Amino acid sequence: MRKDISMTDAEVAAALAEGKKAQVATLGRDGWPHVTTLWYVMRDGLVTFRSFTKSQRIVNLRRDPRVTVLVEFGVAYEELRGVMIQGRARLTADPDLVIDVYAQVLGRLADTPPNREAAEALYRRYAHKNTVVQVEPVNIISWDHRKLGGTY
Repeated sequence: MRKDISMTDAEVAAALAEGKKAQVATLGRDGWPHVTTLWYVMRDGLVTFRSFTKSQRIVNLRRDPRVTVLVEFGVAYEELRGVMIQGRARLTADPDLVIDVYAQVLGRLADTPPNREAAEALYRRYAHKNTVVQVEPVNIISWDHRKLGGTY
């Protein structure tokens, strides 16, 4: 019998807090997945990112709010781990929230606390052209190959 390599809730939370980029899949009008990589932050316990409102991903999410997000780590098989969230997108176009998310992303990328003033100076002119997406999980799937202990 194969070892259970799924993560605990605490391990999932730690992995999502550690990650910085996520692959985000939305559904196009033709039914084909549209997959992109985006920087994200955790906000209110939810994977959160911003995108230009006219982007294909936001157009897709307005039509169909189903979204899948993948955060993964590792290169060699024995170190692979990841979290896949199948969920529904909550869209918000509030410019102040957009700036907050920009500030959090900038802070995570620089490994510094969020700097709202810097985000405001850099991105205020674009904030009204953005939408914030929060992913409300429906299903979470995780794996951590390190739990295999080198055996497959």
